[in-house]
Amino acid sequence: MKELEAKQCDMLECRERRVQIQNAYLEKYHYPVLSFCMNIPGPVKTNENIRKAFEVGKQELMARLIEKNFQIYAQTEFHEKTGDELILSISCPAAELKKEAVRIEETLSFGRLFDMDVIDETGKKLSRSSRRSCIVCGKPVWECARSRAHSIEELQDAVDRLLQTSNHTCQKSLPGSHG
Repeated sequence: MKELEAKQCDMLECRERRVQIQNAYLEKYHYPVLSFCMNIPGPVKTNENIRKAFEVGKQELMARLIEKNFQIYAQTEFHEKTGDELILSISCPAAELKKEAVRIEETLSFGRLFDMDVIDETGKKLSRSSRRSCIVCGKPVWECARSRAHSIEELQDAVDRLLQTSNHTCQKSLPGSHG
């Protein structure tokens, strides 16, 4: 997989497209929407290892939805230079969906790289009850982000470490792999 750099304008267009899809799903289905993408700093938003981690997160999410008997009414998936992304309209209580999303983010060793946003049927984005910690130093992520405490290189190194520790998990979890 060739690593392409996403520019700021690409990321803004991606965000606008996501919001349009979310709003369309809310208007058409009147069910909560879950948007799943990866928290990846820097201009390269996807590569082979990031895609593997995304696929494992997607598999885990789908397994939880099936386990809970939540029905998917619409699904859109992208794999572009702006990153890997999945948007779902799901018939279920939004708070329960957010709880499952947070559980996935916090259970897998590389789940910290997952960004699973849930929007309820009224269009309100649900917040997580627990605070995320910085992948570099462990402090609350908002403190480090606000003060720009870490360089892009430090953040990318931390992402690479998480992806390396996840590599064995990804290989075992992906269909057709021999890990």
